[in-house]
Amino acid sequence: MSAPTTVHPTEPPRHDGRADRTLVHVVRHGEVFNPEKVLYGRLPGYHLSDRGHAMARMVAESLRGHDVTHLVASPLERAQETAAPVAELTGLEVHTDVRVIESENQFEGRRVGSSKGALRDPRSWPVLWNPLRPSWGEPYRVIAARMDAAVRDAARAARGHEAVVVSHQLPVWMLRSHLEGRALPHDPRRRECSLASVTTIDLTGDEVYAVHYSEPAASLLPGASPVPGA
Repeated sequence: MSAPTTVHPTEPPRHDGRADRTLVHVVRHGEVFNPEKVLYGRLPGYHLSDRGHAMARMVAESLRGHDVTHLVASPLERAQETAAPVAELTGLEVHTDVRVIESENQFEGRRVGSSKGALRDPRSWPVLWNPLRPSWGEPYRVIAARMDAAVRDAARAARGHEAVVVSHQLPVWMLRSHLEGRALPHDPRRRECSLASVTTIDLTGDEVYAVHYSEPAASLLPGASPVPGA
């Protein structure tokens, strides 16, 4: 990549009209209603909270006036619901792409961050032997590869314009780490991918020129659910 990451605190970059430039805005879904504070992963039935719906509307508003011609979302409810305001704003159909789904994880349905969470349970230790892969879930390299393929297909579909892809925290972070040349193993607490954030892949032709990061719903983040990896 020939340019560093640029951070825009509140809104994604706009297309400048160049025919060889394509922007793919990769959105993390909004807050989920999760009173049990479990790692829900790919489990069905987890919908946006009221705050999450408000976050989704703020993402859509941040894209008002943008040249968005293609819209993609993970099949999970929270991603589809985050994409809905963008679809309403743009009049676009939501194309479901399983390649941008949440990562597989053996701790789905369990708490992981509390003092009595799954990571402190000795019965979980046999699957924690390799944090570099990781041994408890889908390999990082597999997540990065499927996300890269999906985003490049979205870029081709929106060639010369803008696309929106709604996904999940770990897949978005794996994509960004891959594109920026970072090692994929990481500390989950260090991911720059907040709820309803937008990681924009900026392409010239088929080449990634830069990655931009913005938080259109930053004002709603205080008090939001801290459950990681969602």
